[in-house]
Amino acid sequence: MANRFLPTVGLALGICWFLNAGAVADTPLHQRIDQLITAGKADFESRAAKPSSDEEFLRRIYLDLAGTIPTATEARTFLADTAADKREKLIDQLLASPQHVRHMQHVFDVLLMERRADKHVAKAQWQEYLRTSFAANKPWDQLVQEILSADGAEASQRPAAKFYLDRLGEPHLLTRDISRLFLGMNLQCAQCHDHPLIQHYKQDHYYGLYAFLNRSFLFADPKTKVTVYAEKAEGDATFISVFDPAKVQKSTGPRMPKGSPIKEPSFDKGAEYTVAPAKDVRPVPKFSRRAQLAGSLATAENPSFKRNIANRLWAMLLNRGLIDPIDRDHASNPPSHPELLELLAEEIAVGKFDMRALLREIALSKTYQRSSEVPEGMEEVRPETFAVAQLKPLRPEQLAWALLQATGATDAKKLALGAKLTEPLLYADLAQAASPVVGMFAGEVGTPENQNFNATLNQALFLSNGTLLRSWIAPRAGNLADRLSKLEKPAAVAEELYLSVLTRRPTAEEATEIADFLKSRADRAVALQDLIWALTASAEFRFNH
Repeated sequence: MANRFLPTVGLALGICWFLNAGAVADTPLHQRIDQLITAGKADFESRAAKPSSDEEFLRRIYLDLAGTIPTATEARTFLADTAADKREKLIDQLLASPQHVRHMQHVFDVLLMERRADKHVAKAQWQEYLRTSFAANKPWDQLVQEILSADGAEASQRPAAKFYLDRLGEPHLLTRDISRLFLGMNLQCAQCHDHPLIQHYKQDHYYGLYAFLNRSFLFADPKTKVTVYAEKAEGDATFISVFDPAKVQKSTGPRMPKGSPIKEPSFDKGAEYTVAPAKDVRPVPKFSRRAQLAGSLATAENPSFKRNIANRLWAMLLNRGLIDPIDRDHASNPPSHPELLELLAEEIAVGKFDMRALLREIALSKTYQRSSEVPEGMEEVRPETFAVAQLKPLRPEQLAWALLQATGATDAKKLALGAKLTEPLLYADLAQAASPVVGMFAGEVGTPENQNFNATLNQALFLSNGTLLRSWIAPRAGNLADRLSKLEKPAAVAEELYLSVLTRRPTAEEATEIADFLKSRADRAVALQDLIWALTASAEFRFNH
């Protein structure tokens, strides 16, 4: 089709362009990612980190795709595998696993609800909704449309309504959260005036989104005692800039930032409702502004929507968005690699918002698989170059589940369940055990998860003196202390310990230290527990690298 725009004399050039474009499209996405990361940087490879070792990659990919670390057996199997495509096979294996589904459940629960307390929808219902959605590989646009369309009136979509209901339907809070979570635009400072620091965020952008929501409110049904989201047929979105000396009142209909207002039908006075407002009656307008939100926002035709999810999935694996901060998408804060972000945004849209497919391609890239060790002779590498893998503090859920796996508490629970073992039953037991760890390391309720490392004294004491971690370390059938106690040779103890906790084999020096430590202690059982504690409380364990 592009050729019809070329002059006839340039037909040959047009054909060459077309064939070249086809060749680019046939190149796997992960290779195109690497090409765009290195584009225009002739010396990139000489200044970038080497590929990660198998040990480094193994621990990283488990944490990033499964939310935990591998077992010692899984580590030995992968490290012994000599197949050239073993990394690709492992990525596919993890993406198809129940652990990946649970990890995505955790990540998006925190992303969308920011650890808010239950008010109208139980967390278990919401998390099961997320779990089944990710198990089915539900497209991102469909998931968002379901969330933004749900009012909680029907049992089948009530879990999805948690996004609205547990924010108490407050339209300003919802406007701020919807703009940053789904569009990558933090419009909070545009509520009272055009953003004072970001000239591209306007007050009418804020109120265009607000107009989808300002007619909605919580309605408590007196018969069922169930609270749902309801809507009126009237109410305009008006605003005045606090910086305007004339105090001119403006208004806007519902619209996306930089988009046109939604066309609204007009009704005769008194004919605006399907169910008219009355005492203890939930009104139902003939035209719902809020019903237009999902289709206007969660669509491939919305550039901000597809850029946002592409950027967030990139940041999920690389610890930094191509746009950074992740909710500051505007012209004065361009992506570190503009062509790459556009490519990822288009690819996920063309791929019908298949998040699993995009995560796979990012994980397959050389960029993702680089080592976290800074190249020799270089003191620092700018993070926005993605030339070196960043150290990432484990998210609270990752830390909790990694501790359960490292100490063998997960294995002990599997053994205890025996024939009754099922994934839901195992998860329910372990999630209850993980809860205190998550609570200790989680950020402030109602705020985005902080990916910077800010350890507190209470967290340090929790790991060093806490009874919970000590209880997981104590010998129990099937756990790490139990396995170590059955190994006689110090070298075997060291290997099992390091593979179980740090997903690597010990160095010769570390193996010697283990042997000397065990030799110096009269109580071998206590010594083994001290060794497990030392590694689980280490900085190496606390980071994904």
